[in-house]
Amino acid sequence: MNNSQNTIDPVCGMEVDERSAHASEYQGEQYFFCSQSCQQKFDADPEPFLAKSAEQRPPHENEKGSDHSCCSHGTHKPRQPAEHAAAGDSDAVFTCPMHPEIEQIGPGSCPICGMDLEPKFAGGSDDSDVAQYRDMRRRFWVGVVLSVPLLVLAMGPMVGLNLSEAVPDAAFGWVQLALAAPVVFWCGWPLLVRGIKSFQTMKLNMFSLIAVGTLAAFLFSLFVVIFPGWIPEAFFEDGKPPLYFEAAAVIITLVLLGQVLELRARQQTGGAIRELMQLAPETAHRITDGGEEEVSLAEVKKGDQLRVRPGEKVPVDGRVVSGTSSVDESMLTGEPIPVKKGEGDEITGGTLNQTGALVMEAVGVGGDTVLNRIVQMVAEAQRSRAPIQKLVDVVSRYFVPAVIICSVLAFAGWATLGPEPRLAHAFVAAVAVLIIACPCALGLATPMSVMVGVGRGAKEGVLIKNAEVLEVMEKVDTVVVDKTGTLTQGRPEVTAIETFGERSEADILRLTAAVEAQSEHPLAEAVVRRAKSDDLQIPEASDFDSITGGGVRATVDQHQVVIGKADLLDEQSVSGVDSGRQRASQHQSEGATVIYVAIDGALEAIMAITDPIKESTPAALDTLHELGLKVVMLTGDAQPTAKAVAEKLGIDEFHAGVSPQDKHDFVKRLKEEGHTVAMAGDGINDAPALAESHVGIAMGTGTGVAIESAGVTLVGGDLRGVAAASNLSRKTMSNIRQNLFFAFIYNALGVPVAAGLLYPIFGVLLSPMIAAAAMSFSSVSVIANALRLRNTRLA
Repeated sequence: MNNSQNTIDPVCGMEVDERSAHASEYQGEQYFFCSQSCQQKFDADPEPFLAKSAEQRPPHENEKGSDHSCCSHGTHKPRQPAEHAAAGDSDAVFTCPMHPEIEQIGPGSCPICGMDLEPKFAGGSDDSDVAQYRDMRRRFWVGVVLSVPLLVLAMGPMVGLNLSEAVPDAAFGWVQLALAAPVVFWCGWPLLVRGIKSFQTMKLNMFSLIAVGTLAAFLFSLFVVIFPGWIPEAFFEDGKPPLYFEAAAVIITLVLLGQVLELRARQQTGGAIRELMQLAPETAHRITDGGEEEVSLAEVKKGDQLRVRPGEKVPVDGRVVSGTSSVDESMLTGEPIPVKKGEGDEITGGTLNQTGALVMEAVGVGGDTVLNRIVQMVAEAQRSRAPIQKLVDVVSRYFVPAVIICSVLAFAGWATLGPEPRLAHAFVAAVAVLIIACPCALGLATPMSVMVGVGRGAKEGVLIKNAEVLEVMEKVDTVVVDKTGTLTQGRPEVTAIETFGERSEADILRLTAAVEAQSEHPLAEAVVRRAKSDDLQIPEASDFDSITGGGVRATVDQHQVVIGKADLLDEQSVSGVDSGRQRASQHQSEGATVIYVAIDGALEAIMAITDPIKESTPAALDTLHELGLKVVMLTGDAQPTAKAVAEKLGIDEFHAGVSPQDKHDFVKRLKEEGHTVAMAGDGINDAPALAESHVGIAMGTGTGVAIESAGVTLVGGDLRGVAAASNLSRKTMSNIRQNLFFAFIYNALGVPVAAGLLYPIFGVLLSPMIAAAAMSFSSVSVIANALRLRNTRLA
């Protein structure tokens, strides 16, 4: 496992995080579970799960937490160690988007809801998806070819086309049987299998109703054909027992149409992932002792030296060894301006090399590349479940049994109180109730919107970690932002140096840069860049010490150098700090950050460092305000600097001179006041506040800590992404509610109509075929509504 805090649920085989999982202790060992349901099963009788774990564990794995089986349902194969295999591989792990605890090797259907399983890990090819779509489409068209003549035979007399005269009565039923049997038992076989399995496991779902309804219609008709004399006259229509072969065949065909449309829609929702994967080239040019060879990306290993020619995409993550060029990183940052790269610079797989040739060393390959992590993040988010799905789960748990009861009651009501032929009417009503109430639209409502919404966000550089983040983000009313790198460009420059003693500006800058070279703070990098641009020789510093939220100090050329805030220098008993404050106020009022430099106990200089505000920041803040969000800026800068920036940008509230701990405490206080808080920061320095907020938004290129820890990662590091994430969450959740409304209202109206509500008024009893068409239409409406998100405007 990649994460030492991950383990395996011994009940269902799902990988879980020990920090957030349910836990139980048994015989001195602690076990972790994905849900309370799995925990309760284990607590009731642990031994069977532990025994199965021991049987299925590969010999090389440790005893604890190594069960890779999917033991919650007996229909699943054990997972093998290659659980990260891509979708196109033979040993790829597939999972259910509705029930992520269900996993198995290869494609199949979920034993709980009957939905098609999807690859757990994106990558490779989508051959299995295409094959499944083609197979279902082939079954559908065969069903159409056979159902149309069957429909004409059975329903023709209603429109004056009575073909029964051309076919002898004795053969009429057999002809219909010959047409219907392949439709039901070949075209509809995958549907029937899922329905039968649902009764075996007593996990009733949409396929339970389809199987009962179609088999009832087909088997009754088969009985009529074989034993016509045994049928009671109460079933007779026009003096003979009715046949429902056409109903069974047309129902299967219409359900297959819904499945084809669903599979096609799922392929469309995967477009975002496919577009991301296509960013990486298929091959790389590896430098060898004998020259150069072209190899596939799968053959590239860490440490290989690769040549990237002008106009080629960078194959993997790495570091430039030689050469200079401009690299288009817009796929990561969204910025169209190419970035100059030279020796020692890092480059990212999937970015586009422009003018020069580069030799790079591979650092991140395979699943370790930034692009691959983004792809996996998007795939996992598309499969995740929003908390609102719990409502659907509760309804679904009672819905199918309730429908079966309604079907039985409809049959009983028509059989006892209905007009003649009572039993025929009762049978039609019962089957129609079963078919029209099929809850496929209910099952699609949430996952379809989540898949499309997450994919739409990925195209805009807004990476959503899971569906829960989408739901929480909609409720955010306060956005807390850091200044440096969030509102500003994050690349500050030294704009002024004022000296106070006898030392020259160059000497002070040289000593200051020596100390700041040991620091990773953006302001420190600005000082080092200025020294290098002035062609100064930077000496080595020793005894370096970083003071959190205050500054740094070190020894350079036997001089004690202290750099930081005025308060830090006061604490160090540095002389002349007050005169430095007076000179610093003017720079701070203009939005510059001022650092103080003391050498051997005396203030020697102040440096004004300016970090330009991003061009997109004002418009992004306007959008956030239009969405009704309050924006709060927290910064470690001095009060005058923070005030200047806040006033210039129209920030609602700001706090200056705050430490990382202060940011955490401020976010916690906002939560205690009842606010729903999103914190936008760089994902590292602001880690405590990001973790404390309801939604952590990492700004930057989506590498390292940002992708792993944040609820939302803005690949471009742009505040517009915060507005886009807020818009995305609102529109996705609105779409989910619309879908649930369509699904619930459809069933609320459909079941009574199918049961015969309209018969006393219009004399119309709903045909099972019409019920099947209406059921398919409900699924299509949910799919179409979800796909609207692909074209929604986010910012």
